[in-house]
Amino acid sequence: MHVVIAGGGSAGHIEPALNTADALRRADPTIGITMLGTTKGLDTKLIPARGYELRLIPAVPLPRKPSAALLTLPARMLGTVKAAQQVITEVDADVVIGFGGYVALPAYLAARRAKRPIVVHEANIRPGLANRVGAKFTDHVLTGNPAVPMPGGVCVGMPLRPAITGLDRAATRAEARKAFGLDPDRPTLLVTGGSQGARRLNDTMVASVKRLHDAGIQVLHSYGDKNSVAIEQDPAGPPYVALPYVDRMDLAYAAADLAMTRGGMMTCSELAAVGLPSVYVPLPVGNGEQRLNATPVVEAGGGLLIDDSALTPEWFAANVVPLLLDAERLVTMSAAARRFGIRDADEKIVDLVFAAAGVARPGGSVAVPVPVPAAAASSGVESVPVPASVPAPAAAADAVEAKPATEAETAAEAEVAAEAETATEAEPAIVAATEAKVATVATDTEEGDR
Repeated sequence: MHVVIAGGGSAGHIEPALNTADALRRADPTIGITMLGTTKGLDTKLIPARGYELRLIPAVPLPRKPSAALLTLPARMLGTVKAAQQVITEVDADVVIGFGGYVALPAYLAARRAKRPIVVHEANIRPGLANRVGAKFTDHVLTGNPAVPMPGGVCVGMPLRPAITGLDRAATRAEARKAFGLDPDRPTLLVTGGSQGARRLNDTMVASVKRLHDAGIQVLHSYGDKNSVAIEQDPAGPPYVALPYVDRMDLAYAAADLAMTRGGMMTCSELAAVGLPSVYVPLPVGNGEQRLNATPVVEAGGGLLIDDSALTPEWFAANVVPLLLDAERLVTMSAAARRFGIRDADEKIVDLVFAAAGVARPGGSVAVPVPVPAAAASSGVESVPVPASVPAPAAAADAVEAKPATEAETAAEAEVAAEAETATEAEPAIVAATEAKVATVATDTEEGDR
């Protein structure tokens, strides 16, 4: 069997695509996998590094406002659809899987033209245009969260690495804290804005060092390889470990009692899967999709939510510091986050990919998920109180494994994600016009086969 996977541009699209590729290879080491990508975004950096064949097609940004670009969309899209179809035909793909982004829409149109089965996975609670169109061409529509409003969608969760889904935080904590040079017993905060870092989080931490020191709280701070932070260490005080990048996020999650992060869907999914409560500070780009991503686990009691502009040293001192000193509340929040987490999404997706291709999965299938009715996305709140009583954490046997969540933080990546997906949501008329033009492309591709 050969699978073509389309999910590029930002890490939020590429990571689930790569995790699915890894799961397919585990299920069948002989399976052929080709990744579709473009030169715009992180495709050429992340995909070859994981050992997968990358075939590039032209990037066709979808219009975000009324312009001549909308009129020329069919002609421009047709060229990239033909390039995608050439790849699909050359590798004789049995199925095409899309995760959104620039490359997904031409992949869906090309698969339709080539009469190959399509599987769509939508991660964000505000679905992107590419996946909304692709979902019209298939019955195999998957979502990363039950709140994703995709008609007919099956909630499978986000595909995560085994390092996350198999992580037992309690059993690994001593090893993890030793690995980072942390005290084995102090309350521990993990701060990360992804591989590029997050300026608001970094600035807040620099301003809060004394408060944390006085409270006896230690910190593991991944500040981003494009940033720097000036932290004055006190050898007699609690450790403050500041690193540009952490490549063992499983150990980082195990070392921490609480995290402070952005709200990308991969980040939210990983934290819930390992049962690590977090203070979510959504990146203020697009139309608030990171806030929507974090809201469900926060409402379930697994975290707090604060706007980027509202995260000040004063708010941090009044809310985060007391929480880190409240062990009982952290246990309650951890249990709530873990109950919300999904740890077998990769296996479910593999099952459904084999089923869509009409091929028996080697070794048999895992349980196929039951469709979950689409739910309206919540508008969210700034800070949600934790319920007074939550059952104890699940047994370690069904714990989870962890992988670094690399949320796009640079202006370029944010632009890629916004242009390719959710930014057009703010202008329904443009979305409708773009979908109409895309329908023209679909008609043209079908006529080209006659």
